Amino acid sequence: MTLPTILFGILLSSAYGAGYHVWRGGSIRRLTLFLVLGWAGFWGGDTLGWSMGWDFGAVGNLNVGMGTLGAAAFLLIGDFVSRIGWREQKNPPPDRRGTSR
Repeated sequence: MTLPTILFGILLSSAYGAGYHVWRGGSIRRLTLFLVLGWAGFWGGDTLGWSMGWDFGAVGNLNVGMGTLGAAAFLLIGDFVSRIGWREQKNPPPDRRGTSR
C-alpha cells in the first residue's frame, strides 16, 4: 500500500468519525472515541474485505466500500455501548441501606 493510499484512508476514516461526532454531539472525549472507532472500523473493514475477496467500492489498493461499512458498524455499536455506561452513571440506583423492609 502506498503512502497516498494510507493518507487517503486516514483522511476518510477521520471524516467519518468527525462527521459522526457532529451528528451525535458530545465532548472532546467523545470526539476522540469516535475518531478511534472510525479508524479501527475503517481499517478493519478494509482488511476484512481484502481477506474475504470482497472488493466493493475499491479505489486502487483501498477497499473504500468495506472500510465505510466497517466504520459505520464500529461507530454505531461503539456509540451504543458507550452510552449504556453513561446512563448508569447519570442515574445511579437509589441508596437502600437505611431503608427498613
